[in-house]
Amino acid sequence: MRRRHFLFLLGGSLLLPLKTTPAWPICNSVSVLDAPLELEGKWGGSAPSDAAAVMERMRTACLAGVALVSDRQPDRLRVDNHAGTLPSIWLHSQPPRTGWIIVSIGTRDWCKLAYQFGHELGHVLCNSWQSDAKPQTPCQWIEEALVEAFSLRGLGLLADAWEHAPPFPRDAAFADAIRNYREKMVVDYRAASKEQDETASLRTWFNRHEASLHVNGGVKAAAGAVSTMLDLLESDATMIADLGALNRWPGRSGVALHHYLNLWEKSCAELKAPGRLPVRLRNLLAQQ
Repeated sequence: MRRRHFLFLLGGSLLLPLKTTPAWPICNSVSVLDAPLELEGKWGGSAPSDAAAVMERMRTACLAGVALVSDRQPDRLRVDNHAGTLPSIWLHSQPPRTGWIIVSIGTRDWCKLAYQFGHELGHVLCNSWQSDAKPQTPCQWIEEALVEAFSLRGLGLLADAWEHAPPFPRDAAFADAIRNYREKMVVDYRAASKEQDETASLRTWFNRHEASLHVNGGVKAAAGAVSTMLDLLESDATMIADLGALNRWPGRSGVALHHYLNLWEKSCAELKAPGRLPVRLRNLLAQQ
């Protein structure tokens, strides 16, 4: 088996050997929003039922109202808690239709759980859960920035829902903890996007970092792009549907940027997704 890592601190991926089989379209009546959620692993002082309640709330916050267009959605989601490891998607061949998420949280650390789960759920939405979903440069940074923004958007919606209808009795005030957790991350990402230049655009940031992104496409390397992606998803939530059209072509993220955006736009058309997100990114990055 191998793990597809979300690495904020290390900004890379560690892969263990896996005998892979080709991915295939999965057309069924179950979507990533309503696929059964199974918990495994050691949850320590957190009751698995409570952890499941938080993740179900986060899944709803992230995906409610989103057109789920992918033809490669899993039949079920499995979530393991592996303390002391890094959050990831576990790439596997059996069971073939299960999206396998790994989180790493302490006792009742619901903010971190919601955030980590949201990020990895974003990878599932982007068709990065089957056995062939090895992260590849030069375009992996786009998916990493997008799923980070996807999770941050979800945290904001989760906080609002938690305040009005908490999953646990007399716990509405915890919504403020979720907002504070999210806001700290958003502030850090906005600072990363500007670096020394307060007027920097996504294009400016990309031009400055393009060479390093060809080597390292992890979320740390993509930090300067996250705030732009968040602004896009929050200004037009219909763009989230376009994530379901990612990675449906040979080579996945291992193709040149202009080709990646063209393939993504074509995939959107095949699935009848809006297609606005790849077009908008092409304009922001000045890619023809």
